Amino acid sequence: MLFLTQSSAVFGIDALIVDIEVNLQPVPGEADIAPPVIIVGLPDTAVRESRERIRAAITNSSYFFPFHKTTINLAPADVRKEGASFDLPIALGILGANGDLGNTEHLTDVLSIGELSLDGRVRSVRGALSIALRAREEGIKNLLIPEENAPEAAVVKELNVYPIRDLREAVEICQDIIKKQAPQVKPLELDIELLKQDENKYSLDFNEVRGQTSAKRALEVASAGGHNILLIGPPGSGKTMLAKRLPTILPPLEFEESLEITKIHSVAGLTDKSGLVKARQFRNPHHTISQAGLIGGGSIPKPGEVSLAHLGVLFLDELPEFDRSALEVLRQPLEDKEVTISRAALSLTFPASFTMVASMNPCPCGYFGSSRECKCSPFQIQRYVGKISGPLMDRIDIHIDVPAVEFKELRGRGTPEGDSSKTIRKRVMQARKIQLERFAGEGIFSNSAMQTRHIRKYCELGTDSETLLERAMLKQGLSARAHDRILKVARTIADLEGSENIEATHISEAINYRSLDRNYWS
Repeated sequence: MLFLTQSSAVFGIDALIVDIEVNLQPVPGEADIAPPVIIVGLPDTAVRESRERIRAAITNSSYFFPFHKTTINLAPADVRKEGASFDLPIALGILGANGDLGNTEHLTDVLSIGELSLDGRVRSVRGALSIALRAREEGIKNLLIPEENAPEAAVVKELNVYPIRDLREAVEICQDIIKKQAPQVKPLELDIELLKQDENKYSLDFNEVRGQTSAKRALEVASAGGHNILLIGPPGSGKTMLAKRLPTILPPLEFEESLEITKIHSVAGLTDKSGLVKARQFRNPHHTISQAGLIGGGSIPKPGEVSLAHLGVLFLDELPEFDRSALEVLRQPLEDKEVTISRAALSLTFPASFTMVASMNPCPCGYFGSSRECKCSPFQIQRYVGKISGPLMDRIDIHIDVPAVEFKELRGRGTPEGDSSKTIRKRVMQARKIQLERFAGEGIFSNSAMQTRHIRKYCELGTDSETLLERAMLKQGLSARAHDRILKVARTIADLEGSENIEATHISEAINYRSLDRNYWS
């Protein structure tokens, strides 16, 4: 007997519907050994090994594993299938072909995924949200999914999501659906508004940072326009402390943004029990990370740190300590806001629209330009800073000096407490609102994403501003890319002040954020 069930495979952050055809063929005569179970359709090792897991799960769930030659086809046959998520749909297909689901030849309007334990329990899988979204697009009404993944899939409306604990429960739901009866297990529904109540609740706050007024201002500008920023200063000056508080002043996530981030984290297996990722991510990879770890990789590519930081912050602490080849692969995602990974079998594109925050010491000992004596020679300093290429530095909009904090500021004597993250975020959100209104219909959402045509249209300068920028370009030897990035930052500064035009003061501040080009890379 032939029986058809449906499942799904995840490639990149998108899913593909997979038809699972199970054919039982009687074995003539009597055999001393169990007939073979053959899986075709480009299965990987994990899928091929599922034969023994499924046989044990069916038997230990008090069902009869058919004594037939069992052929299982995973279609489309020219797409490689990987992972253990096909265990549950294959088991349902075998039981359906054996008549345990009812008198039918296919499981109508049901998609199932899940790894089976030997006792029939269903284990969690990756990519649940992507699969749920694909099921809805294909018009499938019912999704059988492991209980741990159900909250993640339940954020997709117009889809009945059934949390499954074991094979027997899955069989009972399928029997009811085939009989057109309401299953006893109710679909899981999540209150999206309830999920969003606790979003963006951070334990850190900007007013905890003493001093560093200019660095705080630079981070506010970076948040308002989505600009990349480099913090340079001696050890202990607060670079890491400042960077970790950047997510607290970024605008709250919209629901569609949460879905986009959750898809990436679901594929990487990083979602929690709540299902939906509710806060902007702060990724802080160690400096020993490889190229594949940073941008993604694998025989079937998986997302790397740049994609896991999508719509959030990627913090690279001690930037010169990273492998130079790993840093150079950041060029494309910093420009294109996405990363494409090509392999012999396929090519996948992952979103990578993140704000990069990097920090570094000014020299190997860390005290060049500070009150403490620097023991590094000019050659050592140049070699240390030279680990970061000029093209990569050109892609960082803001370079800000973070000096050591004076004792009076550290103790809070005679200095007012800085603005809280909540106060700064209000200003950032207002600037972002201006940008959204400006770029309506343009396909971009922040000043940092402006292309050349947008810069010419929205960054017109007066005579004074033009002269100031020209003088800075000649004096500091800035590139054409640096010219454009100064204009983008100046546009953001103007937005923070609610100014329709870019004034000379805005250009001056934006140029100051490039002054380290002269000090270190000239």
